[in-house]
Amino acid sequence: MVSFIYLCHLNQLKQTTMNRPIYQIAVEIRKDWAKVNYGAKPYLEAMECLQDVNSKYGQDNAKGIICYFLANASSWRGDVAKRVKAELKKMVGLK
Repeated sequence: MVSFIYLCHLNQLKQTTMNRPIYQIAVEIRKDWAKVNYGAKPYLEAMECLQDVNSKYGQDNAKGIICYFLANASSWRGDVAKRVKAELKKMVGLK
């Protein structure tokens, strides 16, 4: 019984620490998205300076920056885009 509880706790810990740093996600986006949309570009630049969803860029919080990025990233398509957008949505608590 103790081992089962330990494994459940370990699994929860993995889920909360599995998020990549936002700046690392931004690097992947830059590599995959050849011509970043002008509306998404300032948010992507801000994401390059963020560690996690609790970070701030100036007076803006990371969740807001990610949401605005997603709103302006509809022209970014493909398998990588789909996977990364899902990861970002999960980070900010969307779908």
